Amino acid sequence: MKLFISQIFILLVSNVLSQNPSIKVLDTDFSKGRLQNVQTITLNDAVKLHGHLCDGLVVGFLGLKEGLYKLYPDSIIDRTNNRIVSKPSPCLTDIAIFMTGARYQYNTYYVSDSIKYQFIVQRIDNEKTYGIKLKPGLMPTAIDSLGRLATKGELDACGIDSLRKLESEFSTFLLSKNPQDLFIIEEIKNYKWLPVLKGNFLKTDVLNKKLQNCLPR
Repeated sequence: MKLFISQIFILLVSNVLSQNPSIKVLDTDFSKGRLQNVQTITLNDAVKLHGHLCDGLVVGFLGLKEGLYKLYPDSIIDRTNNRIVSKPSPCLTDIAIFMTGARYQYNTYYVSDSIKYQFIVQRIDNEKTYGIKLKPGLMPTAIDSLGRLATKGELDACGIDSLRKLESEFSTFLLSKNPQDLFIIEEIKNYKWLPVLKGNFLKTDVLNKKLQNCLPR
């Protein structure tokens, strides 16, 4: 049974990675350079930064891509011209800095658990701002309930594997849909950038790193 679950998971991950959405961005061309380096970044690139594929990474990539297209409707995404607030999820925070170019130390990025969106992203030059969140009812409730148990250390090895499978299935579902049908993207008028700097958020994707493998019953 354990081998079967592992094989199913490998197939799901392979399917997700093969779909690999992308976005074209603009950066400077060296450490003191000009703004002329056009490149394409992908979900697979984000996986390498983050360390693994998960549903949160897929949600973040697809949602933020749609939001950035709203900020830059007639031009390429300028990664030197954005500010962003994200929820404290490890997946969302990594996606936020990766896709926007924003950074904590330059006062263009911070984390908040009190915003009603997953991201609030602002274009610096014109201060146009959008809030981005997944539409309610799309994420299976079991992912939330099992995730809370895992965060508290109350999910056993086999339960962790079940959660992993659910997240992979949800990722496949998301990538099979038109992202415009998945997210609520709302313009926020007169948004003021007032960063709240905190460093005590819980990094939930490493809490179970020493958990043993699920053994056959």
